[in-house]
Amino acid sequence: MFEINVGIGYDVHALVEGRLLILGGVEIPHERGLLGHSDADVLVHAIMDALLGALALGDIGGHFPDNDPSYRGISSLALLEHVMRLIESRGYRVGNIDSIIIAERPKIAPYIAKMKANLARSMNIEESRISVKATTTERLGFVGKEEGIAAQAIVNLKKVEEI
Repeated sequence: MFEINVGIGYDVHALVEGRLLILGGVEIPHERGLLGHSDADVLVHAIMDALLGALALGDIGGHFPDNDPSYRGISSLALLEHVMRLIESRGYRVGNIDSIIIAERPKIAPYIAKMKANLARSMNIEESRISVKATTTERLGFVGKEEGIAAQAIVNLKKVEEI
């Protein structure tokens, strides 16, 4: 017998000059990066919120507050590893993850394989259980005006019960 829990996550950060653009733990060449207390990796943040939500454990702001100096500039992949320890300590494992990055520029497709590898390593799961996609908003809204980048993720967690 098994139990499946589903969680959804969403994150958005503004694009600004003077910051690196990090998505899925990959540094992507671009004239601007995402503004945030950590590395502002919207993809990883959306995945973490989905993981936490699947077990009703709150959100990343509650676990990693932006007024805590210990998280300033930290790699979101390190935070993801912490979230995974929480998930695993409750007896759950990731079934699969489906995620999408919403950005007008730069083109994301050349970096997706490396993002999946980073995520799989940080979560200790197979890359085949992770989907990372990218889309634009056809120049509509804040993403289309290149004011920011957003990401969404949905995950399912499975708990295998002893019979």
